[in-house]
Amino acid sequence: MAAENEVQIAIDEPFAAPGREEWMARQAARVLESEGIRDCALSVLVTDDETVRALNREHRNEDKPTDVLSFGLTELAKPAVDDEEPFPEFVLPPDVPRPLGDVVIAYPTAVRQAAEHGRTVDHELAHLLIHGILHILGYDHYLPEEERIMRAREEALLAERLWTT
Repeated sequence: MAAENEVQIAIDEPFAAPGREEWMARQAARVLESEGIRDCALSVLVTDDETVRALNREHRNEDKPTDVLSFGLTELAKPAVDDEEPFPEFVLPPDVPRPLGDVVIAYPTAVRQAAEHGRTVDHELAHLLIHGILHILGYDHYLPEEERIMRAREEALLAERLWTT
């Protein structure tokens, strides 16, 4: 029997609320299922602005806060030193989900953006979660056409009202 998607949510204490971890895990699972992702593991951290800023500085060389960061593990199979042979893919025991990556959300920024956009904090959290997962799955928004495609997918997923309980 194949493993199911595994979603782990960690929310720093000041931002925890009853049922929030379970709600976010359901939202992430819905996005993965909607994108046809199976047998993978995803972790999500909801934390403060300073932690996200430090991660942004350390991993992206950008010393500024941001709302969401994505760290995909799907790009590990890059060409070897001789550029001819790729590294082998993950070799995992049966029924162990393949690591997909990590999403880190800055909760205080989500609260501010929710107020700026006139939406609930849950809606904003869902939007950031979707955005982060789509980045891990290869979507991007650096070029105008990429942005159009990614934004359309975000809107389609949000239209499914994933952000409601």
